[in-house]
Amino acid sequence: MTFADLIIDQDMVDALASKGIVEPFPIQEQTIPLALSGQDIIGQAKTGTGKTFGFGLPLIQRLGPNPEHGVKALVVVPTRELCVQVAEDLELAAKNRKTQVVAIYGGKAYEGQIEQLKAGAQIVVGTPGRLLDLASQRMLDLGNVREMVLDEADKMLDLGFLADIEKLFSKTPSDRHTMLFSATMPGPIVALARRFMSKPIHIRANDPDEGLTQANIKHVVYRAHSLDKDEVVARILQAEGRGKTVIFTRTKRAAAKLVEELGDRGFNAAAVHGDLNQDQRERAMAAFKAGKKDVLIATDVAARGIDVHDVTHVINHTIPEDEKTYLHRAGRTGRAGKTGIAVTFVDWDDLHKWALINRALEMDQPEPVETYSSSPHLYEDLDIPAGSKGRLKPTPLKDKAPDALGGRPGSGSGAASGLSNRPPRSRNRSRTRGGQGGTSALGAQQETTSAPEASGTHDGQGHEHHDGNSAPRRRSRTRRRSAKPE
Repeated sequence: MTFADLIIDQDMVDALASKGIVEPFPIQEQTIPLALSGQDIIGQAKTGTGKTFGFGLPLIQRLGPNPEHGVKALVVVPTRELCVQVAEDLELAAKNRKTQVVAIYGGKAYEGQIEQLKAGAQIVVGTPGRLLDLASQRMLDLGNVREMVLDEADKMLDLGFLADIEKLFSKTPSDRHTMLFSATMPGPIVALARRFMSKPIHIRANDPDEGLTQANIKHVVYRAHSLDKDEVVARILQAEGRGKTVIFTRTKRAAAKLVEELGDRGFNAAAVHGDLNQDQRERAMAAFKAGKKDVLIATDVAARGIDVHDVTHVINHTIPEDEKTYLHRAGRTGRAGKTGIAVTFVDWDDLHKWALINRALEMDQPEPVETYSSSPHLYEDLDIPAGSKGRLKPTPLKDKAPDALGGRPGSGSGAASGLSNRPPRSRNRSRTRGGQGGTSALGAQQETTSAPEASGTHDGQGHEHHDGNSAPRRRSRTRRRSAKPE
């Protein structure tokens, strides 16, 4: 089956074909015909199965090839990264028509987004906070919205956006066409659907024989020591056939530290986390998608927006908090029908967390294998070439502590005397007593240019110079105490 068979307009079929997207996925086959007819839909499918085009193509087609200016469709997403990704997909589908798409999200200046709205953008993709902000400023009018989509609804719930979603629904007409998409369906999301949707049809695009985890993803779990993790990661990054890789950390600090460590080891790594501003995050994502960086280190906030089809490995540097987070992390690989590998490190203190995840996902791996960077099974499990080390380039030379004599290793003949590796000075110091060539009656030092007949000697072993003269007498100073005022 092709998209043309699903009665999608030819201009959109051609736009998708230009990127090699020809055959629809199961969720798209089931969703598109119903959505084109105006049926409210609850779509449930695992991440990476094509939900965006499942709702995006019908939405664009229902607006027509030349829609009037003004917001006619609203797509609400939980994160900035996902907002950018969905907007790019919709722009691709609509590139052969006059429909305009604008991404509305925080961390970016208001002016550019407001200009696009004033220019007449018909489709708005946005995060709840910025959407409500612009709506309260009367810069975003949702009164004419005919199509509304709630994407990744379960993540909205996790991030505490449920109240904001209800406010957005209340600002749109009650007779709008509504679609809700989510990987899981917790109770509050079902209640939200019943409240704001009209007789929705629930579509599940899951294979009943597949189990809770995707069959095209190999899941590997290791009990690893925190001090050895970076070395293990570096060796995994040298596995046969490794493509783009996403590494998840629990904290922003850990992500920043790991990207620096991998960069020092010679890997092309970028990071996406909350301590970076939005421009930095977007540049990192763009470099990863373009292949300039083949390792992306991220915290869970960015997980939903990483929609790159050629990710071969996902590495959980720290164990996810629960089974839902595990599924969303692992879902970054094995997308669009391709295969992938998900590697999870479990610390000794987190074995109880893994037991819960293992039981919930029925993974049948209750005891993670104790693994170190030198473990033979690590190389066998992940097709790592024998002899691989955790560094692509040599360790940079750094200054070491001075030795016992005050020198530095490798500084040549001057090492013993604590001198840097530089040519010796061509001068000799001679001491004279007052009145004998000195400049002061009290005795001063005089520097004279050394000559062949100079009497100074040096034994080359760090001992002091000798000029044959007796040393001058030391001056003694007597301190006089000032009389204390009575």
